[in-house]
Amino acid sequence: MSASDYRVPGPDYLVAGRYRLRSKIGGGGMGAVWLAHDTLLDREVAVKQVLSVAGMTEDSAAQMRQRAMREGRIAARLSHRNAIAMHDVALESGEPWLVMEYLPSRSVAEILHQTGTLPVHQVAQIGAQIADAMTEAHTAGILHRDIKPGNILIAEGRNAGLVKLTDFGISRSKDDVQLTQTGVITGTPAYFAPEVARGEDPSEASDVYSLGSTLFTATEGEPPFGIDDNSLVLLHRVARGEINPPKRSGQLEGALLAMLEPSPARRPTMAEVRDRLAQVAAGDNGNTAMILASPLDRPSPGRPPHRPPTRRIPTTTESGLPAVTSSGPRWQDAAQTHPPVTPDPWQVTQHSQPSAPVFGLQPPQPQSRHLGLAAAVFLVFVVLAAIAITLIAVIR
Repeated sequence: MSASDYRVPGPDYLVAGRYRLRSKIGGGGMGAVWLAHDTLLDREVAVKQVLSVAGMTEDSAAQMRQRAMREGRIAARLSHRNAIAMHDVALESGEPWLVMEYLPSRSVAEILHQTGTLPVHQVAQIGAQIADAMTEAHTAGILHRDIKPGNILIAEGRNAGLVKLTDFGISRSKDDVQLTQTGVITGTPAYFAPEVARGEDPSEASDVYSLGSTLFTATEGEPPFGIDDNSLVLLHRVARGEINPPKRSGQLEGALLAMLEPSPARRPTMAEVRDRLAQVAAGDNGNTAMILASPLDRPSPGRPPHRPPTRRIPTTTESGLPAVTSSGPRWQDAAQTHPPVTPDPWQVTQHSQPSAPVFGLQPPQPQSRHLGLAAAVFLVFVVLAAIAITLIAVIR
């Protein structure tokens, strides 16, 4: 197909005679993402337009189609509550379009842009659910390779609080053909594992590190290696594996340090990460199964803030690195040297209050309980006065 034969898709464009484009809702390294209507099944879907092959050589175009089909195959192999489902790979004028589940949502990156950070127990729940999905992916031989705040979605509306991982565009199956060029690093440097930044092949442990970097960002307000507009400088910093020490992660600190262990062999597995994060989110007496199955919620006015009695830190080796055994990380309780400070669970670091409520709910109003109590007391006095007046009238 020549460039002159190619029609640029836009709203109302019909893909493969079935998917009617509505509006552009996102984009990524491979192409744009559209909200579309499936005219056959009468449902809303997300359709990912792979970068156009117009003007490419036949070999390059064939490789692009292969890559899109590979993404579709990989994503279709994973069926998990916390992963965006792949419905179809449609061909339009010889070009592949990926048809996925549509989830009205905001990414964690968008939420953090508004709030700066998220509450520790909520970050733990997000991490536990993503780790649960990635445990199943790793069991199926699938690596994601680009876990980051922008690829974790938090649903709004009818499914509010549902957490899903998306964009397997650069993911790889262990038994699949390698389609990226040798020596080319794909992904987002701020969330790379050190071994990937050094040019080594990614592994399950690399996904663990990227998830740890993502959760670190959510609690600390920036990635573990800081922020730098120069990707090459940041890449060298990541390759050295020297993270900024966490300061706001509280009871998540031990888990994060284990996930961000420089040596991939010493990191916990994704299943161990899931179990540990679920325990942190649930608290000492909470139900970890409910943490994995329940949508995120924000504290209600009558709900006490989440605060475990102890702070967890990892034991360390002689080199000062978190010790992780073959069966997973060894966390040890550390006695508090001073009473823990418990901030407002929805207090943010970059602004005094979010400009809009996260997940569509209003912030707790602590004064409402005092006003309600005063009104109730006043009503009781009014009722008692009325009874007294009635009795006096009857006696007379």
